[in-house]
Formats: sequence, C-alpha cells, structure tokens
Amino acid sequence: MKMCRLFLQLFLGLILLPGLAKPDPDPLQDYCIADTKSPLYLNGAPCLNPTLALSSHFTTSALAKPGDTKANQFGFSVTLTTLVNLPGINTMGLTMARVDIAANGLVPPHSHPRASEVTICLQGVILVGFVDTSNRLFTQKLEPGDSFVFPRGLIHFLYNMEPKKPALAISGLSSQNPGAQIASRAAFVSNPPIPEVVLEKAFQISPQDVAKIRKNLGG
Repeated sequence: MKMCRLFLQLFLGLILLPGLAKPDPDPLQDYCIADTKSPLYLNGAPCLNPTLALSSHFTTSALAKPGDTKANQFGFSVTLTTLVNLPGINTMGLTMARVDIAANGLVPPHSHPRASEVTICLQGVILVGFVDTSNRLFTQKLEPGDSFVFPRGLIHFLYNMEPKKPALAISGLSSQNPGAQIASRAAFVSNPPIPEVVLEKAFQISPQDVAKIRKNLGG
C-alpha cells in the first residue's frame, strides 16, 4: 500500500512539474561561452538605476533619416534601433528597423535566428516572401499601408518592384538582438571559406561558378 502511494505521489509530481518549470530565456547572441570565473551573468545589458531614467531614454530619431542604398551591391539599407540610440528598449524583446530599398533593389534572402518580423510598406511597391521548412513559398505584393509577417528563423526577402522609385518599409522584430544572416553571403563569403567541394555539391555548380559567385559577393 505504501509503495502504491509512493508511485502515486511521484506520478502527480511529474505531472505538475512542467507547469511549475520556466523555460530558458531566448539567447541574445549567436553563442555564449561560459565564463566560470565571472560573478556577473547577463543576457542583455546591465540596467540603469531607475531613479535616473528620463523620457529621452525611450525615444529616438534614428529611423528618421534615409539609409545609403548604394553601400552594397543589392541596393538596400537597414537602420536599426539599438541600446545606443534607444536605451529604453533594453530587455523589452523588441527591435525596430527602417528598410530603404533603391529602385529594383533587393533585400536578399536572409533569416533572423532569434526573431519573428512584421513589415509595413510605407512607400513604393514591395514584393515580399518567405520559404517554410517544407520549401513552400509564400509571397505577397505590398503597397503603402500593407503589412506582412515573417516567421522566426525562416528565409525571407523584400524586392522593390518599382523600376525608377525607391521603396520604404518599417519592420518590428521580436528580439532585442534578432541577428541577421544573408543566405548567399553565409554560403560563399564565410571566414574561413566553406570548402569548394561542399558548395559544388550543395548547389550543383562548377568550381568556376563558385569562384565567380564569391567574387561577385566581395569574397
């Protein structure tokens, strides 16, 4: 009888445990090497004394100015809110982004490993899309006022369909540090480089193709 009670208590404890346990917080960096000698543990930034908080800590003009879309071969610029220009955003799990896209410009296929993203078109006509893990493509043409959601971690893109006019979008991301990885640059201009034989087999291309793509991407 005592053994039955013991098993019953153990069974009930196992049922209740998941409801009491809290999940780990999302990481804010690509990796976190353990520093066993440090007495300080952070997943973000230290907090300012609340008595020193000002309204200016919660406002920014960082997204007011257009970015330089000529700074890369794709014709886009992304301006982000950061802890430097918007310190009040710390620990809130949010990032805002201004996305400027030149005429016929492209924000190439990329992913945010730590955030979902919602984008609203403010100017121009933008073709957006993402690919899910079954390789299904979801696309939509956005006009001013239209919004689109990109699920966390999935490859997505934004393309300005206007041949002569720039486009503008504002995005909100669900992480203080969403991270961004452009698929083509990750594959072809990593440091150190991915072995050519791997790229040849993965993309079914020749060594000459690998060299050409690397050169075109600045590798």
